[in-house]
Amino acid sequence: MSIVNFTPVPALIGGALIGLSAAFLLLARGRIAGISGIAGGIVYPAYPNDINWRILFVLGLVLGGFIYQWLGLGAGVEQIQALVDKPMLILGGLLVGIGTQIGTGCTSGHGICGLARRSPRSLVATLSFMGSAILTLFIVRHLLGVGQ
Repeated sequence: MSIVNFTPVPALIGGALIGLSAAFLLLARGRIAGISGIAGGIVYPAYPNDINWRILFVLGLVLGGFIYQWLGLGAGVEQIQALVDKPMLILGGLLVGIGTQIGTGCTSGHGICGLARRSPRSLVATLSFMGSAILTLFIVRHLLGVGQ
């Protein structure tokens, strides 16, 4: 296996920006930057005045990648191709959504914010989804031979 487009400096900057944005959201709004919870609050708002910041947060996530590419900073990442067909991608997305509901949070909520707060529940959740990802990758790549 070879690493393609190894970019440690942009990755470090991106990680720092994620951490800063999570800290800012916690300080400014008293909210955890868990993406599934933020997006879920758009679909099922708990409070009527709690939607605008959520929409802006999600738009920032989506538009940030496009702006990064538009500025020419994403050189070499012209097109991303999935190794599976669209029904498998949809199934994977649905399973991730179900997992975030069962685990009451997602990778950003548990893995970034929860671990930073030393939450035991987030540690268990993070170990669970990372272990599941490693096991899935092993099965798909080494036992089924997909993507080689």
